[in-house]
Amino acid sequence: MSRALDWNREGLIWPHREASEFVTTGGARWHVQRMGSGPQLLLLHGTGASVHSWRGLMPLLAENFEVIAPDLPLHAFTTGHPPEAMSLPTMARAIADLNATLGIAPDLIVGHSAGAALALQLALDHSYSGPIVGLNSSLRPFPGPASQIFPAVAKLLFVNPLVPRIFSGAAALSGDTDRFIRRATGSEIEAEGMACYEKLLTNPRHTKGALAMMANWDLPTLRTRMHDVGNAVLLVHSDKDAAIPLSWAEEAQGWLPDARLAVLHGLGHLAHEEVPDRAAALIEEFAASTAMARS
Repeated sequence: MSRALDWNREGLIWPHREASEFVTTGGARWHVQRMGSGPQLLLLHGTGASVHSWRGLMPLLAENFEVIAPDLPLHAFTTGHPPEAMSLPTMARAIADLNATLGIAPDLIVGHSAGAALALQLALDHSYSGPIVGLNSSLRPFPGPASQIFPAVAKLLFVNPLVPRIFSGAAALSGDTDRFIRRATGSEIEAEGMACYEKLLTNPRHTKGALAMMANWDLPTLRTRMHDVGNAVLLVHSDKDAAIPLSWAEEAQGWLPDARLAVLHGLGHLAHEEVPDRAAALIEEFAASTAMARS
């Protein structure tokens, strides 16, 4: 059995460690970071990441909001969720239950990549009616037969217990996390963030959680329901995103009844980590434009 990430070992390098707490609900133990005061803003990271991805953005937003950021199920330091409970609706339900346990009712949700899809699912299934910001959102299903092939491949990889070890072992042997992140995302991030990604990518438990999420993700079904999303949505996308083309964000904008698109030029999939100040400014401007109260 591969070991989980240890908060008192790998977690020693995690940004904003002093803002962390561990919350138990529904048999799972969540790692959550909270800071600031004011209207409540929920941050949802993408597949394979963790709360560390908000290290630059979170303190900026905390100047005007109470910011809450969990590690998603089976990611980083959140443990206890069954691998089969990693579908989009199930994960949204788990986040809604976590919000209830924390006693929060978000005024604004910001999701990166797959986190944006989770935000829309919370709106559709759990009566969240506030504004949503999607940063380099993963909303568009793969075109054609790929929409069926890629989840099937992820599922096959997930059920083979050797695969997460192979993936993590390859990352550990290569010692080349920096090159992998640049190639996969088109982003250049600083050493602090890269060290956290190194810990995540070399841990088989975390890798298995990311594979489980990929294997159970059903964006085609979400696509059929997007016309029912009544929330104001801001899609922020980078023109150099190596993971999700800008054209996909432009297409997704047309599926949502009340959506606008802002383009960040010269940046990659992790733009909010590259230029957190620009991301924070866009989020705060959008919050103000939707008449959301600020502290």
